[in-house]
Amino acid sequence: MMQHSLSIQERFRPEVVERILRVGVRHRGFELCALNMTPRAEAENINIHLTVASKRSMDLLPAQLSKLMDVACVEIQQLTTQ
Repeated sequence: MMQHSLSIQERFRPEVVERILRVGVRHRGFELCALNMTPRAEAENINIHLTVASKRSMDLLPAQLSKLMDVACVEIQQLTTQ
């Protein structure tokens, strides 16, 4: 199983975090391994760092997350084999 680390910048709204977990993780077949949220200098924005695991390809996940309203940026940080 591959572990993928993602960095997501978004406008802070509770429903956006829920949408990321539902659309980006559960519906795409990824298992959530870690989640860390930190505020950005602008009070209404946050950084989310996700670590997910899956046997599936990571190709579509960043593109799908980028389509969500209030998500500004999605970057793959690293790939590791578990």
